[in-house]
Amino acid sequence: MNQITSLLPLLAVALLAFPGPVTAADGPLMTKHPDSSAWPALFAPDLSDADFPAGVWTMEKGELTASQDQVIWTKQDHENFIVDLEFKDSVGTNSGVLIYCTDIRNWIPNTVEIQLLDDYADKWKDVAPTWKCGGIFGRLAPAKQVVKKAGEWNRVTVACKGPHLTVVLNDTVTVDADMKRWTSASKNPDGSDTPPFLASAMSAMATKGRIGLQGKHGDAPVFFRNYRISELK
Repeated sequence: MNQITSLLPLLAVALLAFPGPVTAADGPLMTKHPDSSAWPALFAPDLSDADFPAGVWTMEKGELTASQDQVIWTKQDHENFIVDLEFKDSVGTNSGVLIYCTDIRNWIPNTVEIQLLDDYADKWKDVAPTWKCGGIFGRLAPAKQVVKKAGEWNRVTVACKGPHLTVVLNDTVTVDADMKRWTSASKNPDGSDTPPFLASAMSAMATKGRIGLQGKHGDAPVFFRNYRISELK
């Protein structure tokens, strides 16, 4: 038995221990932000087409913000779509773009969350990589840290086609993932732990549901503007 042959079993074990990149096989749905200027708004200016607790979400000078940690939801389900928006963190912001929600009363385990976080805040600087801004919360770390400091506007585009998800944050693809690869409710494909409160494997989750924006978390508000949506064919 030559030396190379004798190493093959060890190489096989190594490949199982360190799975490949958690990406979609056919590449990202997009690699840059779209021209969304003519797209319809995700929510009407008066928020009449949105679902949220009365008095929590308000429009101030064209910016949407919340006074509590409550979500503003679309009233309709969506599938195969692109959401494009801008957001501005405060110091300590912890928010998200929520997609495929099938139960708004118990949304955390029944939603895929694209994390919006002030990565630079002291309270969040040591969190797990899967909690960082631009990733899939609790499931997949962003490919790169590109969120801007608190007080600056960021742009994020979330493209969804069935189980295929792509996130572009500030001109960088931070996520390109196939939900079907998340077959465990407790472990992510890269071996990291899934928070127990997420409860479901992404492979078992619906790919149609409501879209939401998470509100003020603790004492750190978040601001949104230019939020638009388009069908993805």
